[in-house]
Amino acid sequence: MNILKSVRKIPGGIMLVPLLLGALVHTFTPGAGPYFGGFTNGLISGTVPILAVWFFCMGASINIKASGTVLRKSGTIVVTKVLVAWVVGIVAMQFLPHDGISSGLFAGYSVLALVAAMDMTNGGLYASIMTQYGTKEEAGAFVLTSLESGPLVTMLILGSTGAAVFEPQLFIGAVLPFVIGFALGNLDSELREFFSRATETMIPFFGFALGNTIDLAVIGKTGLGGILLGLLVIVITGIPLILADKYIGKGNGTAGLAASSTAGAAVANPMLIAEMKPEFLTAAQSATALVATSVVVTAILVPILTAYWYKWQQKKGNVSGVQQDTKASA
Repeated sequence: MNILKSVRKIPGGIMLVPLLLGALVHTFTPGAGPYFGGFTNGLISGTVPILAVWFFCMGASINIKASGTVLRKSGTIVVTKVLVAWVVGIVAMQFLPHDGISSGLFAGYSVLALVAAMDMTNGGLYASIMTQYGTKEEAGAFVLTSLESGPLVTMLILGSTGAAVFEPQLFIGAVLPFVIGFALGNLDSELREFFSRATETMIPFFGFALGNTIDLAVIGKTGLGGILLGLLVIVITGIPLILADKYIGKGNGTAGLAASSTAGAAVANPMLIAEMKPEFLTAAQSATALVATSVVVTAILVPILTAYWYKWQQKKGNVSGVQQDTKASA
């Protein structure tokens, strides 16, 4: 059976197929992990440790001579994402009620919901996609996306300052495995080659674990409004990200499109903010469901759209020879 070959024919399949399988497991048998326990539970619920090892290997695979590219790409993604969410927040404040829209297709839409869905990139999803469709440096450009984590950026965009505690060690903890891997890989070229072999191999494991955090039924709970929010995130953040990647990041737009997702951690932000600012409580309840649906929609569509964009760039001759040789089969 040519399972791997068949999976590779699906745009973003190495990531997408395991993710969908994990989502199906979580949706129909949410207690499977605790029931089986042991290593099975580790595979089902091990998103963080799997990502930690994968980030370490990704760091080890990057040559220090190319670190400027990593920072430029990462900074471009973070700044563009935050600026776009900021503009969306400013515009939305002029038209949406504080508690959000109460009925109709856009029921639940609020400034909180829009900003929370748009201001955080799913760093793991981005890096996994770019492992297939970009360079190692582009895949490693998730480094600064940890700055978006937590409710801090969302609160700043909403005009709430000084109410969130964002401890410095959390930033350090987010990048430490990558930094250690990066250091070892550059101290010893053999270690770089050894660890870099695992970067693509671990993508299905991360995808499956990430899928096990997604309940497909949430789409039905929020209806078309939630699906539409996911599409809006891709369009509204994706276009500026593509342009920023091309003209600032010096890429071909693939990395920008790969970053046009909603981070899974963003689901928690509305309620976290409501705990600190009770005036957001009414909007937060609807925003949570909407953002969760956006996570599902963008996690499914962004890998597919990125794959097609990458192949289009190949046809236009905008992909380097190295990328052509190593990524075309993905």
